[in-house]
Amino acid sequence: MFMGTYQNSIDAKNRVIIPAKFREELGPKCVLTRGLDECLILYPMSTWAEQQQKLAALPRSDENARAFIRYIFANATDCEIDRQGRLLIPASYKDVARMDKELVTLGMLDRVELWSREVYDDSANGGKLGPKDFARFSETYKV
Repeated sequence: MFMGTYQNSIDAKNRVIIPAKFREELGPKCVLTRGLDECLILYPMSTWAEQQQKLAALPRSDENARAFIRYIFANATDCEIDRQGRLLIPASYKDVARMDKELVTLGMLDRVELWSREVYDDSANGGKLGPKDFARFSETYKV
């Protein structure tokens, strides 16, 4: 399970060092795709296989299901983490996630999210949810 928040950066060659704590679970190969928010998501290959099965079960006759599948798969790419623990972020992905220099890398249960520090800090994800927000969510979803 992935958890924790790490501050890191992207270098001039569009490489980011994946926190050591995440590397073993991600493995040398993983899948990078766009998140539903303005972030990128890294899936271990085993989790990606589970995602594929879930998405394949969606009704293709449903326009929204097709759009969701298209969004996830059209924006997905296989990637490798090199011996130094670096992952190359394709330029188009870097642009979509508005990544400049500083990043926030989050463990999110079965995946890793990569955020531009600026985007993360400006979003509700950056800790702007208050106790009332958490209480409302907890009550709604019984967690």
